[in-house]
Amino acid sequence: MNIKACVFDAYGTLFDVAAAAREAAAEPGNEALAEVWPKLAADWRLKQLQYSWLRAVTGAHTGFWQVTQDGLDWAMEASGLEDAALRERLLALYFELSAYPEVPGMLATLKSEGFATAILSNGSPDMLDGAVQSAGLAEFLDDVISVEDVGVFKPHASVYRLVPERMGVAVDEVLFVSSNGWDAACAKGFGFVTAWVNRAGEPVDRLPWTPDHILTDLSPIPDLTKGL
Repeated sequence: MNIKACVFDAYGTLFDVAAAAREAAAEPGNEALAEVWPKLAADWRLKQLQYSWLRAVTGAHTGFWQVTQDGLDWAMEASGLEDAALRERLLALYFELSAYPEVPGMLATLKSEGFATAILSNGSPDMLDGAVQSAGLAEFLDDVISVEDVGVFKPHASVYRLVPERMGVAVDEVLFVSSNGWDAACAKGFGFVTAWVNRAGEPVDRLPWTPDHILTDLSPIPDLTKGL
C-alpha cells in the first residue's frame, strides 16, 4: 500500500465544533449561555448532523450554512435561550472555529514528508474558507473540497468520489481521517484507508464497515501514514 494523500473531515476533526459556544459563554453578558453551553454545543452539533443526513436521504439539499442555523435554532430553544444577538454571535464564531492544538504541526509534518493534504467536508466553501483562514491552515492544505460540488451531504458515495477526481490519486492511495465514526466507516466502504479520531471514546458504530485505525487525537497521523 502506498498512501499519497491525507484527507480530513473538517468539523470536529480539524476544527473544534464546541469552540463557538464555549467562547461565547465566556463573554460578558452571556451568563445564561454559560450555564448551559455544553448542552447547547452538543445539541447544535447533533442536529446539524441529523439535518444533513435527512436532507441527503430525502434529496432536499441546501447549503451547510442553513443546516448550521437550523441546528442552532433547535439547540437554543431546547436550552430555553431566546436571544437574537446571542444567536448572531454564535454564528459569527462558527466562521472562526479554533483548530485542535495538534493540527498545525501535524499538517506541517505531512507536507514536509511529501504527502498531499486536503479537507473533504459538508461545509460550504465560504464556511470552510473562514475556518481555514482563521486557524492559519491554508499553507498546509493542497485543496479544500466541499460537498457543494455534488449537491448532497456525506456519506453519499459521490462526495467521497470527489477526492480521487480532484486530487488525481487512486482510491486506495487515500488515507481519510474523520472524527465521525460513521464517516470513517462509510469512507472505508467506498474504498479509502480510514482513521477515526475518537476523541470522546465512543463505541464503534454498528455499520457494514469499520475504520481501519482508531486514534484519540491527530498526533499519530504522520507516523501512521508513513507506515501504510
